[in-house]
Amino acid sequence: MPREAAQILNEALELPPEQRAALADSLLNSLDTEVDAEVEQAWQDEIERRIESVRNGTAEMVPWEEVQARLLSRLKR
Repeated sequence: MPREAAQILNEALELPPEQRAALADSLLNSLDTEVDAEVEQAWQDEIERRIESVRNGTAEMVPWEEVQARLLSRLKR
């Protein structure tokens, strides 16, 4: 890693977690230069389908406490 990049990394690691996450997100997004219009449309269609299923009551809603318990259980394995 070039010296300048290493220095930037060291400075970034001193940031609070929320700012490091935002920086990481920005850096990752900067690598996505190509946009596939078909994929973007498919995601938009899926988002709209899911929103509609919540609105019309057909979506299976899971309480946060249950989701959290499942995730913690998986992490403990």
